This record gives sequence, C-alpha cells and structure tokens, in this order.
Amino acid sequence: MNVSKTASSTAGLSLAAALVLPAAPAIAAPAADSDIHISEIAYTFSTDFIEVAADPGTDISGWTFGSVTRGGSVQAQENTVTVPEDTTVGDSGAVAIDVSITNSVKAGSAADGEYGSSAFVIDDDGELVDFQQIGGVVDGKGVTGTKNTFTPAPVIGQEAEPTGATAASGQSIQLTGDAWKSAAPTPNALPDSSDDGDDDGDDGETPEGVTPIADIQGTGDASPIQGKTVTTRGVVTAAYPEGGLNGYYIQTPGTGGADRADGAASDGIFVYSPDTVADTNIDDHVEVTGTVSEHYGQTQISVSASGLKTVDEPAEAVKPVEDAFPAGDEKRESLEGMLLQPSESLTVADNYNTNTYGEVVLATGEGTLDQPTDVHRPATPEAKALEAENLEREVVLDDGATVNFLKTDKDVPLPYLSQDEPVRVGAQANFTSPVVLGFDHEKWRFQPTTRLTGDNAEAVQPTSFTDTRTEAPEAVGGQISLASFNVLNYFTTTGDQLDGCQYYDDREGNHITVRGGCDARGAANPESLKRQETKIVTAINKLDASVVSLMEIENSAAFGKDRDDALATLVKRLNEAAGAEKWDFVDSPAAVPSDEDVIRTALIYQPAEVAPQNESTILDDQDAFSNAREPLSQSFAPKDDSGEVEKDKTFVTISNHFKSKGSGSGPGNEDSGDGQGASNADRVKQAEALVGFAGDQQEAANSDLVYLLGDFNSYTQEDPMQVFYEAGYKDIAAEKTDESTYVFGSRTGSLDHVLALDASDEADGAGADATAFDSVTGADVWNINSVESLALEYSRFNYNVSDLFAPDQFRASDHDPVVVGLFDSADEGGDDDAGADAGDNADADGSSDHPGGKNAGKNGGKNGNHWGNRDGDHPGGKNAGKNGHHNGW
Repeated sequence: MNVSKTASSTAGLSLAAALVLPAAPAIAAPAADSDIHISEIAYTFSTDFIEVAADPGTDISGWTFGSVTRGGSVQAQENTVTVPEDTTVGDSGAVAIDVSITNSVKAGSAADGEYGSSAFVIDDDGELVDFQQIGGVVDGKGVTGTKNTFTPAPVIGQEAEPTGATAASGQSIQLTGDAWKSAAPTPNALPDSSDDGDDDGDDGETPEGVTPIADIQGTGDASPIQGKTVTTRGVVTAAYPEGGLNGYYIQTPGTGGADRADGAASDGIFVYSPDTVADTNIDDHVEVTGTVSEHYGQTQISVSASGLKTVDEPAEAVKPVEDAFPAGDEKRESLEGMLLQPSESLTVADNYNTNTYGEVVLATGEGTLDQPTDVHRPATPEAKALEAENLEREVVLDDGATVNFLKTDKDVPLPYLSQDEPVRVGAQANFTSPVVLGFDHEKWRFQPTTRLTGDNAEAVQPTSFTDTRTEAPEAVGGQISLASFNVLNYFTTTGDQLDGCQYYDDREGNHITVRGGCDARGAANPESLKRQETKIVTAINKLDASVVSLMEIENSAAFGKDRDDALATLVKRLNEAAGAEKWDFVDSPAAVPSDEDVIRTALIYQPAEVAPQNESTILDDQDAFSNAREPLSQSFAPKDDSGEVEKDKTFVTISNHFKSKGSGSGPGNEDSGDGQGASNADRVKQAEALVGFAGDQQEAANSDLVYLLGDFNSYTQEDPMQVFYEAGYKDIAAEKTDESTYVFGSRTGSLDHVLALDASDEADGAGADATAFDSVTGADVWNINSVESLALEYSRFNYNVSDLFAPDQFRASDHDPVVVGLFDSADEGGDDDAGADAGDNADADGSSDHPGGKNAGKNGGKNGNHWGNRDGDHPGGKNAGKNGHHNGW
C-alpha cells in the first residue's frame, strides 16, 4: 500500500542537493525482491540516517524509511519519513534519508542473542523492500514488527534480518561485501567493497589495508588520523574484561625490548571494545577495525562486536621496553600503550587515592615530590620551576580498573594495601613484572596487564615496595624531649550522645565518624572511639616525649562539661596502656577566651621528667584568632636523675593550631594561586600575635628558652613562617632533619613545626646561658601518619572487605609528630652528635632562601586528607577538594 505524506513526516527529511536530480529520467520502482537494499544505518549523536543502495536514477519518491524499537514497534511519528517527489538515486548508487533511529543502543535478549532497533524501507507500492536489525546474531532470530499506531502495515509480523553489527562511538554500520561492520559514516556513498578486511597478507609483510599501530599513534601528542576508520593488527598485551576499562592493549608483533630507538612512534595502542574484550586473551594475535580517537588524552581504537577477528598466522612475541622510565610527556608519548619493565625503582609520592581508586602516585628520580613553598619562597621562579619538575616526574601506578571502592566493589579486596606489606610515601617501588603505559585524567599510568585486586596480588601485582616503618622515633639525645602531635579530632563526646548528627558509614551501614549536623567531629560511637584511642595512645606512648603539644582535641566546654574532660580521658587511657601514672596534663587556666572552637590545643607531660612552672596561659586575641585555635602556653623545668627540678633550665612551650588553608574571607585571604592557599593574611596576623605573646611568656618565665610547637598550617618558606624567622626563631626540623610532616596533592612538606628562639648570637653551648636553639640536641620527624595509607585510619574501618585496621601507631592521625631533644647530658645515653650531624648536612642544596636548606631529595612524605571543606563523598575523592573528616587543612 502507499503511505501518504504529512507535514510532520517530511519535516525531518534532509537530502544532499547533489543527489536530487530533477532532470534525470525516472526508473520504475523495482519489485521488493530486487537488488535494492539498506546499505548503511547511522545513529550517532549528531546524525541519524538510513541509506539504500540502488541503481543510479532509481526513483524513490513516496518511499517510507523508518525504524522500530527492539520491541518491534515504531515509537513515534518522527521515526518514519516519506520521501518527497522527484527524489532519485545519484551516480554514487546510494541515497541517505535522515530519520530518527529509535532506541538505537542494543539491549534486551532473545534465543539467538541481543536485539537492537531495526531499520526498514517500504516502496511506494507498499512493499517491504528491506528490514535490517542493528546487532543480533547473523542468521539468527530478529526483531518482529509489532502493531501500534505508528507501525506501517508492511512491517507488522515481518522479522528483521540481524546484521550482527553495532556502531562504535561516532560511527555507523555499513554493508561491505556480504558483511556489516562499524565505520565512519559515509552518507550517499557506498563503501569500497574491494577492501573487505579479509586479506591476511603473506611473508610477514603488513597486509594491504592494515595500518601499522605506529602510523596510528604518530609522533605527536595525538593521533594524526583521528576520526578515521582503520584496520590494524597486534598482540594482546593486557586485557580488562572487568573493572570498567572495557578494552585491551595490543602491540605490533616483535616490537619493544631494550634497544628500542628513542623518539619512535609508539607500537602499542588501547582498543576500547566492551563487545569483544571478553573474547580476547593475553598473547592473542588479533586484527581490529574501528575508529581512531583521543580519550582523555590517550589514543584508542573503538571496536564493535564485528570489528575483531583472530589472526591465524603466528606472531613474533612482544618484548617489554626495559629502561629507566623517562620524565616528560614527549618521551613518554613514544611509549604510550606499550609494554614496559622499568629498570629503576621509583619513589612512592602519594597513596591518598589507593583506597578509593586503587592508585599509587610514583615519582621518577630521587625522593618524593617536594611542596614548592616548603623549599622556596612562594611565587618565585624557583618555586615555579620545582612544581614544573614535579609534574614531569609524576606517574600513577593504577590497578587496571576505574572502580571507586567507596561507592562500588566494597566487597572486592583493595589492591596494593595490606597490614603486612605497607605502601608508604617515600618507599621505593620496584617492578617485578611488566606494565602497560596508559594515559587518563591528565596522568600517565602504569597499568597491570589485567585488573589487580587483593585476591590476585600474588599473580598480578607488578611491584614490590620497601618497608620504611620504624617502631619508635630516632634517638634525639638530650635530658628531655618535646614533641607535637595532632590527635585527629579526638572527641570523647561521640555522635550518638548528641541530636542531629550525620554520619559516614561503613559498607554494612554502621556509623563510623560524624559527618556533620552537630558539634562533634570525631567518632560516631564508643566502638569507633575505642579504635581511635588505641592508635593515638599507642603512638604517643611510643613517642615517649617529656612534653607533647596536642592539636585537634575536643574542647569539652562546648558540650557543657569541664573544658579538660576529653584531655583527662586521653591521659587516663595513656596511663592505663603504660601501666603506670606516666602522664599528666596541663590544666586550663582560669581565664579562657569567651568564644572558642570545639577543638583546642593542649599540653601533656611526664611528671617524672619535667615540672610545670607557674600557671598556663591562653592568648586571648579575638582579632587575630577569631578563626583559629588560641595558643596555650606553659613553662616547664626539667628534673635531674634524682628528681630535683632544675629551675635554671626553665623553658617556655606554646601549643599552636593556626587557621587552615581551605577557606578565607577579607583582604589578603583569598587563594592567590601562589601555593599558600586561603587565609594567608590571617595566618600572618596570627604569627605576629604569637611572637608578641611569646615575648610576654619569655619575660614572665625569665627565660630565653622559648619553643613554639604545633600545626601552623604554613609550609616552611611561606609568609607566616617568615614572621618567626625575622623574630629570631629557627625551625628545628628544617635545620636538623631532611624529613617532613605532611602530604597534600602528592606533594611533601611540613605544616607542623617546632620553633626555637635563637636570641643570642654569642651563646655557644647548652645550659642557662644557651639559646633555645643551642639547647637542641637532635630532632626527628616520626613518619607514622602522613606517609601511611588513609585506608588504615580508624575512620575507614570496614569500608572495604580488606581488614586493614590494626591497633598500632600507624595512621593514628594525618600529620606526623616532630620530636626534639633538649639539654646535653652525658649520662642520658642519647646520641648527642645526631642533631649536629643532621644540621651539618641540612643545607646541601645551597638554597639561600630556606632556613636549614631542606633539600629536594628528602625522604619524608605525608598523605594529607583535608584541605578546606570536603564534599559529601567522604572518605576520598579524585580532585583537590578531597573528602575528609574535618574542616581545614
């Protein structure tokens, strides 16, 4: 029957002008069993069309082109088009009609395979000319036309013929010879049937029509033939049927090895093919046909179900490229997609995302990646050059998957991480088996040859890591010691004691930490608090310092309790674990600020080693510290071996926690991009106020031995630290170690400091006349927190089926403690020369703007997990706004 035209049915029609030949003589419409047939079906984002092949000059006026859903019905009137009068086939022998293809993504199932939408053509006599199904199984069961308002009668009850082909992204399916395949759309032009992809070649030569992988890759940062359809051959070197990569890498047979020429085009490439990845195995010799594109910077070929075939002829084995992994995009580009076996160890630079995305950031060259403002003054050419070097050195060790373990696959054991084999920042990564070099989300990536999990690590994991853990800090000598310790929002007021709290939950829905909605910031319940306490108590007892400055401990007054309630509880737990009354705390003074944060600073000490002198004092400066924790000061005097207090060695300690980098308001507090973050002006103001307060405490104690301890939220070379240096203070860890306390964004630096007053240029020895800095016998940054994976924290308990919690000191917090020895004492048994040796070597880089010359090759490393307010996907995140469990950096 004839299908009448309507305005709506012709509105979507678009014919190339060259193919409408008004002067051409019309040819009578052929019978339905003639050679006229559908030759191409396109269903891209930008264009949908159905093309028929017919003799030039064939009149198709009044014909109906349309598509049915996988259920067999025409979904809407716009899914059919009636061809206008005087439309004929041009000299190409093909004509394409624009028509919306419904439900084009194949889905559903039948006995012979998967159904997809189907395209039909009906001539002007009402005869069904052709009915072709997208996908399905060739010669199998096809979609059957189903009656509804819009389905033409000739289609109802007719079965479509499955093409067996689906289009890769941006492509169409085309009939070439007697087979359908995916290729770049060619409306109004028939494909070259002479190139049917069946030529396997001979004598080891590249078969005609096969493009070498190196020609696809080219020598630039992108393929020179993007958007083209190619056929190429290679050996499968890696395959990822699970985990989200949905493809495999292939490499030209016989390529790779130790003698590969520098700068050559890569011989490897990624094949994106969800339809065929399950049919490939490593070492298969395959031929693929698909479209070349750049996906997040990686060259790939998108291949449909019909675009893969196995090559029967044997292939020469692929050899891993064995050499030191180069720095810089240009050299790495020539290795993209190839099998590598890095010959030198790399350094772990970050493990923040290991428990989220299965990634470990590595660094080429020596040491971790220094935070530029920890080594050089912000915004200087030297700082910018260092960051450029950092970017050149970075590479990500991935897990062959795109899974976010915090959202999915929580029952799959995490890759790389275990209780027995830590992956720590600063450790060496040694490659024990080959990896493939990929690129994704602006990072070069080492991919294992198949997806890695905790279950298959013995067979699949391509690296081993050195264990850099220590059970105690290095000996710092001296009669007594000072230390700083961030207790990671230690709140004895747990969330379940308050109304309105929101929580981060484990994989079984159990509350672990408070997320918001109330003033508590720590553990959700007593069980979680117990895990947190166990780690903190173990760490502080092993730190074993005479005086410890604490940050991020609950201000219990905010909950209607004695201000020192949480502090007293922590000391009680420390003594219970020590088996003696080893610890005490500094009582809050009678006068406290009227408006305090829910977290505070505190001081604990060992009464057997030191004795408090006078009362504690809090700096109540609401102008400077309205957005930070007020400094707490207490003077102490050491005790000799007989327990006598040596008041002539009285020293002043001040515990600090400055404003974070994550937010700021007011002049100078915006993030200017110089590396210092937000609220820099406020931290400078706080530093200036602290210098004045320290001078008052120095006078009150009648002692020049003044020590400022804590989290200054400022890297060593930033503006607030300059205030201290100009006032005569020295950064002890920067002067006497090459270690650091923190990691953020894969950069290593120190936010935590112990500063000593160096008031006299004439003092040259320890004792009453020595300066605070001269009284230092040694220092260490005990890397137990920042360098460890976030997955080990109490706050990540049972987030994954891997049991990574241990009642030890590792990852008790996110900042590393600094420990400092004071006062030479020959009979104390400490290493009195350790500090001097460290100081002698500290300025090896010759940096004139760095106190102590902290060098670029330092071994310290940290893993930061808080800068600013985090989003709701706690704990973890891919970008700079990473999730965390407390505000601020």
